[in-house]
Amino acid sequence: MSKRNIVLAFGGLLVLAALLYQIPAINSRVAWRLEVARTYARNILNPVGNVPTAIPNTPEPTLPASPTVPPTATPEILPTTIPPTPTLAPPPPQAALASPPYEKQTPNNCGPAALSMMLHMFGWNGSQKDISDVIKPVTGDRNVNPEEMAYWVRNYAGWLRIEYRVGGDLATLKRLIAAGYPVIVEGTTSLNPDDTGWPDDDLWAAHYLLLTAYDDSSQTFTAQDTYRGPDKAIPYEQLESEWKPFNYLYLVVYLPDQEERIKELLASNWDPDLNRQMALDNAQAATVNDPSDSFAWFNLGSNLVYFERYEEANAAYDKARELGLPQRMFRYQFGPFLANFHAHRTEDLLALTYYALQRTDMSEEAWLWHGWALYRNGDTNGAVENWRRALSIHPGYEDALYALSFVGATP
Repeated sequence: MSKRNIVLAFGGLLVLAALLYQIPAINSRVAWRLEVARTYARNILNPVGNVPTAIPNTPEPTLPASPTVPPTATPEILPTTIPPTPTLAPPPPQAALASPPYEKQTPNNCGPAALSMMLHMFGWNGSQKDISDVIKPVTGDRNVNPEEMAYWVRNYAGWLRIEYRVGGDLATLKRLIAAGYPVIVEGTTSLNPDDTGWPDDDLWAAHYLLLTAYDDSSQTFTAQDTYRGPDKAIPYEQLESEWKPFNYLYLVVYLPDQEERIKELLASNWDPDLNRQMALDNAQAATVNDPSDSFAWFNLGSNLVYFERYEEANAAYDKARELGLPQRMFRYQFGPFLANFHAHRTEDLLALTYYALQRTDMSEEAWLWHGWALYRNGDTNGAVENWRRALSIHPGYEDALYALSFVGATP
């Protein structure tokens, strides 16, 4: 074959590949793999290492200097009066709900898949795609927040109610399951080695699990694991360890006429502010009990962000970063971005969001906050590009639309 024919044939294959890539079914299977390959190559050429420690804050010229908070300081937690928790009967030693039809997750889709299985237990007949098409329409989007899953239930399954809380414990999970309510928890998992994203990958990732049973005699929960399979036994101790990095977050779905029962089961945790205050107090106690526990410090920061105590939150987050955090932490949790922004720690916000984007550029939240950091530094054009990139990952992303509207730019 002549060189000319070889070139023409190669060009034809490229055109064919480009055309096939436009087919949605093929695009959804291939696009995220290409993103993984790009990330892997980028981290070979420019290794980014571990989560960066905090950059000391330099007050902005137009602002009065703010008090210096040492990165390793223990935030002062003001005492709060918490009403006594109603005395609840201990959960029975075991309980089991009928397992729903198993649904293996599509790429990056453990949240919608777990929620789909949970909804099937209440008579729903859809699939994870019905959920992800709304809250995660781009396959490569690496994260689904609990707020997004709650949004979907409230707007697309309005005959049901959903609540999520933090600071959960094993007794609460057991009590809900024993009363007939499956529970979704957000925790972590170790990825399979063939899912590595870069040469020094720690293989740590967030993961939603649907819990449908427990047994005190074996000290295990039964989980519907969209990544590893149905009816997986998980020891209590393992679940607590893997649950901790996400502030012990849990979600429960119920029918409207069951709300009073859910209130009884959650007791003081029914009130979101009181729930957060108790979670904050527990996280503070955990940092005292083990000052080397980076996740306890991180949870403390996240609970402080909820109460808009940003300087204290930054001190807690800085300590967590000093102790060491997993490489993908900022793919799933964004409290440090908010704390940095509101405390005007622009250079640290730039560095932290840049790190997050080096680990995955398919994160609308990282692009959003990197854009705000650029805007704070006077680079409005760069900020607009970032916010539009966020929209390309999550079409309709309200925070990005607001940011563009704020500077008078079009999507």
